[in-house]
Amino acid sequence: MAKPRVLISDSMSSLAVAVFEERGLDVVSSSKLSPEELKDTIGDFDGLAMRSSTNVTAELLESATRLRVVGRAGIGVDNIDVPACTARGIVVMNTPFGNAITTAEHAMAMMLSLARHIPQASASTHEGKWEKSKFMGMELTGKLLGLVGAGNIGSIVAQKAIGYGLRVQAYDPYLTEERAAKLGVTKVELETLLDTSDIISLHVPKTKETANIIDASAINRMKKGSMLINCARGGLVDELALKVALDSGHLRGAALDVFEVEPAKENPLFGTPNLICTPHLGAATTEAQEKVAVQVAEQMSEYLLNDAITNALNAPNLSAEEARQLKPYLQLAQRLGSFVGQLNQDPIKSLTVTYAGDIISLNTEPLTTQVTQSLLEKHHSSVNAVNAREVARDKNIDVIDAHNDGSDEYQCRITVSIETDKSTRHIAGTLIRNRPRVIDVKGIALESELGEHMVYITNEDTPGVIGSIGTTAGGAGINIANLHLGRNAEGTSAIALLEVDDEVSTDEIAALQAIQGITDVRYLHFPALT
Repeated sequence: MAKPRVLISDSMSSLAVAVFEERGLDVVSSSKLSPEELKDTIGDFDGLAMRSSTNVTAELLESATRLRVVGRAGIGVDNIDVPACTARGIVVMNTPFGNAITTAEHAMAMMLSLARHIPQASASTHEGKWEKSKFMGMELTGKLLGLVGAGNIGSIVAQKAIGYGLRVQAYDPYLTEERAAKLGVTKVELETLLDTSDIISLHVPKTKETANIIDASAINRMKKGSMLINCARGGLVDELALKVALDSGHLRGAALDVFEVEPAKENPLFGTPNLICTPHLGAATTEAQEKVAVQVAEQMSEYLLNDAITNALNAPNLSAEEARQLKPYLQLAQRLGSFVGQLNQDPIKSLTVTYAGDIISLNTEPLTTQVTQSLLEKHHSSVNAVNAREVARDKNIDVIDAHNDGSDEYQCRITVSIETDKSTRHIAGTLIRNRPRVIDVKGIALESELGEHMVYITNEDTPGVIGSIGTTAGGAGINIANLHLGRNAEGTSAIALLEVDDEVSTDEIAALQAIQGITDVRYLHFPALT
């Protein structure tokens, strides 16, 4: 089996190369590729490791025919078309924790520099001036810091700011009262934060909801003489409105590490005396760059070698241990979803996957994704574990993950139910000696393994049908390896599941279909178990 190949397309710590090589991957580091050269090259790689210089566009992905994972050494993914990656089944990972401390420290450095005019005073002193009175500072102790965002970085800023004697309040829709209390901050609404904070520091990603979150209206609400810091993402602040507020003296000062357009070679804010700006240095420490390089290499290696998913933006996380633990359950989920998908011909309105028994203590999200993928594969050839949920949404299929905490006769049970305009169909399965077994089809109990080649038959429960199946199959050269039967009650409908040695042709299916008493015959194919 060929080694997975990874391309490092941006300048990155050499430790990333070492990790990939130690894990047995073939790695190429080339940070000088033009967009055209990258497009010509990307088709040879399973993984792409990058930072902020590479742009992963839908156009680039058209050439990425074998790409399975994009790894961002850092937190921001503005330069990655995540929806396009998802549509192609490509996992997008980042490293949200590797540079959190470094970025938080930069925000604190900006805060101290604003409070004491350090860059301006340094430049003045270099010029031989001695302007003590010009650079009168402000104590931070006792001041109120407002954090917009209290996630990984914001929470570290809160911790360090409290150490400096600041009081801290935070606006974050995802911040619970319990978490706020643990951090030692007060949870407030954005309007309150704007009205009352002496210093505001931004720590949120740029999304539709946060773009221009600090616009002219927000700046006008800020206290006169307050300060603004943005070490998060460009585009969170209306730069022209900020310029007006700084020039008018409404704001005492601002510090920006990020800009709406980067690299920022020109900007209307440049030259503003009470503005401190740095060229996106938040994560620019040796320690942080080594951390994120190692982390992204480890995460990508685990995925390419063991199907483990960590810090993914478009797929459920799955550790290597979980991947090993869930393997037999994933095989069961694959077969159940495929079984229903091969039988169903109608548009699906909803899919419900219900778990019972010991399995409910496991991470079932990947199992539901596997059922969804297998269900859709017959009619959507490019569906995989990354894009299965999105494909289902595009087809207006509601996917429901349910747990049944009641007792069950089996140690584990997965039940797959689909609803169409015409009917509701369900099938249930379990594991016996770690091998998938079907235990219920349409409410009819039977117990059958699902081999590679199966024939599914529904028939009237009358004498002679089963004998005719054997005779007809033998005459057509179909060798039956196993036969499993089930019925609701005597004289009602029945089901037969035949495991056969080879693929069954259309003519052979027709011959079985012609047997009196048989109502339906389907050939089902399942991948071999590994």
